[in-house]
Amino acid sequence: MTADINELNEHMSEHKHDYHSQRGLMKKIGHRRNLLRYLRNNDVQRYRELIQKLGLRR
Repeated sequence: MTADINELNEHMSEHKHDYHSQRGLMKKIGHRRNLLRYLRNNDVQRYRELIQKLGLRR
C-alpha cells in the first residue's frame, strides 16, 4: 500500500491537475491511516516496527 502511495505521489508531482488520481491517493492514504490506527491501538510493538520498516514519520 505504501508503495502505491509513493508512486501516486510521484505521479501527482508531475500531473498537478489530475484530480481523479488525487482522489485515489487520498483514499489510499486514509485507508492506510485507519489500518495504522487499528494496529497502534491493538499491538503497539508491531505498529512501531512497521512504522520504522516503512520509513513513515510517526
